[in-house]
Formats: sequence, structure tokens, C-alpha cells
Amino acid sequence: MIRRHSFEAPDNRRLAQLCGPVDAHLRQIEATLGVTLSRRDASFRIEGPRAAVDRTVALLDTLYEQARRPLAERALQLALVEAMADSPRLAAAAGAETPAPAAPPPGPIVLRTRHAELGGRTPNQVQYLRQMMEHDITFGIGPAGTGKTFLAVACAVDALERHGVQRIVLTRPAVEAGERLGFLPGDLAQKVDPYLRPLYDALYDLMGLDRVTRAFEKGLIEIAPLAFMRGRTLNHAFVILDEAQNSTREQMKMFLTRIGFGSKCVVTGDVSQIDLPAGQPSGLLDARQVLAGVAGIGFTEFGAADVVRHPLVARIVQAYDRARLDEERPR
Repeated sequence: MIRRHSFEAPDNRRLAQLCGPVDAHLRQIEATLGVTLSRRDASFRIEGPRAAVDRTVALLDTLYEQARRPLAERALQLALVEAMADSPRLAAAAGAETPAPAAPPPGPIVLRTRHAELGGRTPNQVQYLRQMMEHDITFGIGPAGTGKTFLAVACAVDALERHGVQRIVLTRPAVEAGERLGFLPGDLAQKVDPYLRPLYDALYDLMGLDRVTRAFEKGLIEIAPLAFMRGRTLNHAFVILDEAQNSTREQMKMFLTRIGFGSKCVVTGDVSQIDLPAGQPSGLLDARQVLAGVAGIGFTEFGAADVVRHPLVARIVQAYDRARLDEERPR
């Protein structure tokens, strides 16, 4: 069923931000949501399937509000991801009814950082945040670009600043991604830095360089390779194991049993990018099977629809998934 709808944007400055150079933003919205957008001065006409038109109207409302300041390409892409995922916030803006999630936490899940307030942009991201709030151990499994690590670090920073935990501990296996780098120079911190760089990047983005530096000096943030976790008990800490697909079964069990009182643990990984030697089973795959249904442990499985990087990343993930399925299909 084809539906037509109109939209008004009376503020010329915000209108220019909304449309983008030579209406480039409108063309992206058309291509992504499957609608036809025509504009005459400050009036828009939207045509397409009813659900797509409703999404587009809600998206234009959201972007028009954001257009008080220059509308960055990243903001547009993230808004498109929300629209394609039928975000509860966009659906509410369109007047649509959305099913209530099971046992939601009181109030919205919002993480406060130095730049802005963060929340889930797709249903799986919202579920992931909810599980990190409600469970002592949470697994986030899925492809690159789905926000697994960034949201986990954001939760950790939020908990530290609210004094919910006393420190953040970040760790990952020191496994090279298909390359042999040889011996690395320097002390322990310098040797493991290349493996832990994505965690540093998330911290710098969320807290800023100066605050992160001071937090390291005070012992509020600790980064260590997974092999150095043996024998420790981590109380009142927010612990994140990143790139967990490269942990062994023994390492995964060792890590999960480090959790002490007042602590939360988040394990993230992409089971399609295992760099362990051939024949060595992944601890993440094993944990997903062994721990399924265990009380107090939550699992969130991300897919290509949750990718919040460049739209091409989602298409790359989908292409590799199709190729893997073709290889596994019986001949």
C-alpha cells in the first residue's frame, strides 16, 4: 500500500543542514528507507510503503531537531541505523506502537559521558545494555562495528563515575591476527599496547586523554593481557575481556572465575575472526554452549543489522556470512 505524507521545515538554516549539500542527505534517506522524497522550498513530500513512510517522517523529525548544529555524516548514518532497526524512540516519534520489552529496568538506559549521553541504537544494542545492567556476567558476540566493545567500555566508565565500581580492568588475549610480528621492544606495557589499542581508543573517546591518564596514575583503570589474570580475584571492579574469540577454553574458565564481590564482567568477541592455531577450540564458542541458560549470565548475539559504522561494513559482513554458508552447505 502506497502512502503519501508531507513534512515542513520552516527554519532555513536547519533545512540546509537537514538536506545536506545538493540534497545528498535526502538521497541517502531515499536509498536506505526505500521511499521517494521530493522537496519544494521548505515542504517535503514522502511516498512509499506505509511503514517506510512512517520511519522517514520520524527520521526527518529527529534530524531536523539535531540540525540546530551542523549535521555530521556520522550522525546521519547512526540515525539511519536506528530507523532501519525500528528504534523505539523513532517509532514513538512516528506515533507507532512498539511492544514493551520483557522486564525492562526502571527508566531509560542512558550512559553519561563527557561528550554526550549514549544509548542503544538498535534493539540488540538496547538488549545488550539492559543485560549489562541486570547481569553480573554478559557476553556480546557479533561482527565488527556493532558496538560490543565501545558500549561495554561506556558502561564501565559510567559505573566508575557513579561510584558503582572502584576500578575498571580491561584485558584481551595477546594473539596476533594472522601475522607474526616477532618480539616487541619495551617493557610489559609497551609490549601489550598494540593488542589493547581499541580499548585505549574507546577510553580516550569517552573520557578524554587527560582524564584517562590521571585514572591510570591513580590505579582506577588497569589494562593487562589475559595471561596475567591467573590467580587474581577482582572485587568491586568492572572487568571487560575483549577479542574473547581468541581465548582458549582454559583461559575463558580461568577468567570467568576471577570475578569477585561487587563486580561486573563483560566478554566480547567475533566468532568469525578466530586467530587461534588450527585445531585449538575457541573459549568463546565453548562458553556460549556450556553457559547457555546459566542464571546470572546474559548473551546478546549481534548481526549485520547492528553495524553502526559505514553502511558498507554491514554489506561486507553480510557477504562474508553468505560465503561461509555456501561453504558449509553440503555439495
